[in-house]
Amino acid sequence: MKTISSVVENYIKTKPFLLSALSQGIINLTSLARNMMPELQQELGKEIKQGAIVMALKRLSEDLDFRLNHKIVKVLKSIGEITVRSSLSDFTYSVSDSILHKQAELITDINDHSDIFYTSSRGVSETNIVVSDSVAHMVEKHLAGERLIHKFSNLASITVKLPKDNVSTPGIYYFIFQRLAWEGIIINEVISTSYEFTILVNDDEVDLAFKVIKDLKSL
Repeated sequence: MKTISSVVENYIKTKPFLLSALSQGIINLTSLARNMMPELQQELGKEIKQGAIVMALKRLSEDLDFRLNHKIVKVLKSIGEITVRSSLSDFTYSVSDSILHKQAELITDINDHSDIFYTSSRGVSETNIVVSDSVAHMVEKHLAGERLIHKFSNLASITVKLPKDNVSTPGIYYFIFQRLAWEGIIINEVISTSYEFTILVNDDEVDLAFKVIKDLKSL
């Protein structure tokens, strides 16, 4: 049986930015209830008092503050080292029967160069390679003949070390990427392991992106 509380929660859960704003207590509940009322009345098939929606929102915001903020903030306060690298190029190639062999040759060649950035990931149909601009020509040389889907230059990476609790706490990545989205930061790539993740952004946005992530430690 549908209740006012259940339809209010379902409505909020379908709107991620609204969900976060509600959990932080930065939204006018009366105005929100007024905007929600027509849709909720249609779903329940009866009239609803605005005050009932406000009360459901208040209870939900208090519950969200516990479920989201307390657990997530505890993990974010334990964020470890944040490393920034600039002057990177991002290549994406189609997967082929020969590309792994060519990548092996590329890695052997790159190993002779110190203090350069290299990472690679492979999906179902695409292979992604991110390198320092100084060795970008090696990627083009070794992967000549492969189908290049796109190449982006003038990128920077931000690598964040996360505490081990991150793998058992839902919402960590959502919370971080939401903050970046609020600042209008475009993420070119995301590369992750169990306890760290790297984002690629344009060089001119890296300072702001770094500040957003660093400020999470002081929530």
